[in-house]
Amino acid sequence: MSEGLIEATLELSREVDALSFAEPTAYVYNPLSYAWQAHETYLKKWGQGRKRAIFLGMNPGPWGMAQIGVPFGEIELARDWVGIDCPVGKPDPEHPKRPIEGFACKRSEVSGRRLWGMFKEKFGTPEKFFADNFVLNYCPLVFMEESGRNRTPDKLPAEERQPLDEACDRFLQRALQELDPEFLVGVGAYAEKCLLRNADKGKVMRILHPSPASPIANRDWPEAAVKVLDEAGVW
Repeated sequence: MSEGLIEATLELSREVDALSFAEPTAYVYNPLSYAWQAHETYLKKWGQGRKRAIFLGMNPGPWGMAQIGVPFGEIELARDWVGIDCPVGKPDPEHPKRPIEGFACKRSEVSGRRLWGMFKEKFGTPEKFFADNFVLNYCPLVFMEESGRNRTPDKLPAEERQPLDEACDRFLQRALQELDPEFLVGVGAYAEKCLLRNADKGKVMRILHPSPASPIANRDWPEAAVKVLDEAGVW
């Protein structure tokens, strides 16, 4: 059932809200707080029971989960395919250059469009995908500099990263217990390392992150990712 996953997620949200971050981090968004209704709906709707495979990302993208609370949440696919469409609040404080507009946001999360687009192409319906698969993020927070520039968790200084990693590790261990996956797929190298550190069973592997910042990912990313997953026996 999804209740254990919901409890673990709420605990993670409380723990990361208690952390503090110094310059150059100027703003920190926690979509598990202001977009909780959407994230809880995602967990309740699709996080039920054992999953054959989980896909783990690093942290929310500014135009995806940061906006709508759904991991890798490209808005059109999250709304029309995953079936999530909920009111979203505002972080406090909110960066004037990075407003949260929820499902009204017109920007597209390219990584999410590629990832969820691959799932849609492969499975056709969300029911078929989520019967055996689930998508999570390791860290729920979005970090921004004063300029509005996105700052990923791996760029934080060690004294800030350690307590954050400890909270996220506890969450990930609990999530793996709840979902009991056979395959643990890191979306990118960072997520793979998080899985290797926390998994006590199952096969840990990695697919290339679909970020448009990666020249390799901009060349037939879905085909390459499906090939890796098919060869590993995930699908």
